[in-house]
Amino acid sequence: MKIKIAFISTLILLMVGMDGFSQDKNFYIFLCLGQSNMEGNAPIEEQDKENVDPRFQVMSTIDCPDLGREKGQWYTAVPPLCRCYTGLTPADYFGRTLVANLPEKVRVGVINVAVGGCKIELFDKDNYQSYVETSPDWLKNMVKEYDGDPYQRLVDMAKLAQKDGVIKGILLHQGESNTNDTLWTQKVKLVYDNLMTDLNLKPKNVPLLAGEVVSADQGGACASMNKIIATLPEVIPNSYVIPSNGCPQRGDNLHFTAEGYRMLGKRYAETMLPLLGIK
Repeated sequence: MKIKIAFISTLILLMVGMDGFSQDKNFYIFLCLGQSNMEGNAPIEEQDKENVDPRFQVMSTIDCPDLGREKGQWYTAVPPLCRCYTGLTPADYFGRTLVANLPEKVRVGVINVAVGGCKIELFDKDNYQSYVETSPDWLKNMVKEYDGDPYQRLVDMAKLAQKDGVIKGILLHQGESNTNDTLWTQKVKLVYDNLMTDLNLKPKNVPLLAGEVVSADQGGACASMNKIIATLPEVIPNSYVIPSNGCPQRGDNLHFTAEGYRMLGKRYAETMLPLLGIK
């Protein structure tokens, strides 16, 4: 009898450990990566901290004692969503817009690993070390917060998240540091393909949403990069470009204002919602 009970207990534990039993198919998870505009450069305003629906969650990718957050744990997505002291990001109003338009049973989670000033090469898992070695100290210090390997941190957190929900898409905002780099789309494809392999994902199920940098109509210093970003769907079929026209910038011609991030985040969401079957 004791052997039978022990066997049944073991079987239950195994079943609970399987994705089919532990994973919530209504928990939609999005990976966010890039440089300073995905990290969040604008100061967080009071309105951004208020009325955040608990259905919108963020997984902390580092320990933030002052925020009461631990690496690898989910929290209501009150900004900052990247690191302990970063600003407002497109991910903020992406998630808020999604939960406002998805069925009540659906939750949304974001995992944001971004490093201000980095080239896309930082997320090339096979060659990032040589890039970091030649980077300025301020970039090296940000990379250290991810134990020296932001790509691996994103993958590690994503694997944790896959026990809780389903990865439904990837948000990218990067390009300023690669302005006029005609190989950028191929470099992004390498990162995307590696994520698909390392997380056992199917490209047809995981769209890549890439935001434009500050546009020419706002005086964007890197606006010429938007012509290259526009060609991304030619290289990654399941990718979509999020326009930045009209999104105000902070005066440095590189970074959006808080309102600019709100607008851009909503545009990411408005692109994603039809892909999730919401008109």
